[in-house]
Amino acid sequence: MFVKLAQFLGIMLYVLVAGVMWGTWLSLGRTMTSYDAATFLTDGQHMISNLATVMAVLMISAVVVGLLVVVLLFRGRSTLAGWLALCGLLLLVAVVVVTLSVEVPIDNKIKTWTVTTLPPDWQDIRARWAAFHTLRTFLSLAAVAAAVGAALTARPAAAVDVGRAGERHAAASLPSR
Repeated sequence: MFVKLAQFLGIMLYVLVAGVMWGTWLSLGRTMTSYDAATFLTDGQHMISNLATVMAVLMISAVVVGLLVVVLLFRGRSTLAGWLALCGLLLLVAVVVVTLSVEVPIDNKIKTWTVTTLPPDWQDIRARWAAFHTLRTFLSLAAVAAAVGAALTARPAAAVDVGRAGERHAAASLPSR
C-alpha cells in the first residue's frame, strides 16, 4: 500500500511539473519569440516571479519522491516497474539539469532587464530560452509517461511472492536426472 501511495504522490508531482512546462510552452513559449521587447519583459518577469519558488519546490519534491518510488519498486522485486520509474526519474533529472544550467541563468538576466537596458543579443537569448524550454517540456511529459507506466506494471509484493512460489513448485516437480 505504501508503494502505491508513493507512486500516486510521485505521479501527481511529475504531472504538476509537466503541467507548468506544457502550459508555458503551449501558451507562451511558441509565440514569445515574436513579442516586442516590452511585452516580452512584462510577461517574462511576471512568470519568473510567479513560478520560480513554486517550481523549485515541485521539482525537488518530485525528484525525492521519484527516487523513493524507484527504491521501493526494486526492493519489492517489481523489476519492470522499477526500470520504468528509473527512466522517469532520469528524465525528470534531465529537466532539472536543463532548468538549472540554461533556463535559470537566463531568467536571472531577464529579471534585471528593462526596455532601455536590453542587451543587443536579447532576441537570441530569448530564442535560446524558448528552445531549451521546449526540450524540458517534452522531457517532463516523457517522465510522466514513464511514471504512469511504472504504476500500471507494478506488481504487489504478494503477487511477486505467489509467482515465485509457483515457479519453485514447478521446478520441484520436474523429474531429476
